[in-house]
Amino acid sequence: MQTAGPACRLPAEWEPQSGIMLTWPHPATDWCDSLERVEPVFAAIGAAVTRHESLMVVAQDRAHADHILIHLERAGAQATAVHFAQAPTDDTWARDHGPLTCLSADGPQLNDFVFNGWGGKFEASRDNAISRRLHEAGCFGNTALHTHPFVLEGGAIETDGQGTLLATRHSVISSSRNPGLDQAAVERHLTRCLGLDRFLWLDHGALSGDDTDGHIDTLARFAGPDTILHVTASEGDPDRPGLLRMAGQLAGLRDRKGRPYRLVALPPAGLHRDGDGRRLPATYANFLVINDAVLLPSYGVPADEEACAVLRDVFPRREIIPIDCRAIITQNGSLHCLTMQFPAALTLQSCL
Repeated sequence: MQTAGPACRLPAEWEPQSGIMLTWPHPATDWCDSLERVEPVFAAIGAAVTRHESLMVVAQDRAHADHILIHLERAGAQATAVHFAQAPTDDTWARDHGPLTCLSADGPQLNDFVFNGWGGKFEASRDNAISRRLHEAGCFGNTALHTHPFVLEGGAIETDGQGTLLATRHSVISSSRNPGLDQAAVERHLTRCLGLDRFLWLDHGALSGDDTDGHIDTLARFAGPDTILHVTASEGDPDRPGLLRMAGQLAGLRDRKGRPYRLVALPPAGLHRDGDGRRLPATYANFLVINDAVLLPSYGVPADEEACAVLRDVFPRREIIPIDCRAIITQNGSLHCLTMQFPAALTLQSCL
């Protein structure tokens, strides 16, 4: 492992991919009481991925991998596209504990940041070690892994693949993540580690029930260098004022050519609560772009079809595949939060 690498570029999610990472739930995670409901969701995501690219699944051991493969094959997955890796885990949010892959003149490079459970809210020591364990096991071949003593979650950042960062200030520049670092210091880290050189910080927008401090992948997403999708809220929703302020701030942003972004509104995803009446952070912004398709979280409400139509318009050359994520949002995340993509230049290998 290394601590620094050559100048790199963080690719956009819509660029060609080699595969997607899923960290599978098990009885020692918070999913212990709902595995029968959540494993089919993981399997649906995994099966959809295997029809377009490889799937790397983090399992606890060989028996767990065999159990997972049964679920995947029942969901229609192509078993030859599945690669298994082994690591002990605290939870399943691969977007935040998986490595971020840059592209450089020397080839792909993996970047491992500190994951501290969204500012110390939850135990995350096992998850924080996953990228290093997979690298040591050879899951990424000979690709270098660069470790950074800087707290950063993948769900907190969006990029256009051209060096632009879109993020909420409060989920990156945070005393619970990187105490003592101001915005200038954070930007220097992001430039050095990920090649980002243009920073669009949002100060508004949050979803009730979210515990990430406003990850951008729940709120606003690039859908091209000139297009941003953003969530909205219904009249009377307590989230609405903040989301309107966020939309106003997005309207004031400019792309690299100095033009206003094309802003596309996503419909409200409905009001969802758990058995205790706690509101859950359902959002259509938590979609995942893969090769030739987009996986869209759905929530069993009429707005699901409207969200599908919005994405068909924005991604006209990709199949839109809805995945019912009602069982997933009970733990405060959704589809994109569960996954991490790898660019096509990175070769994935089974290492279990």
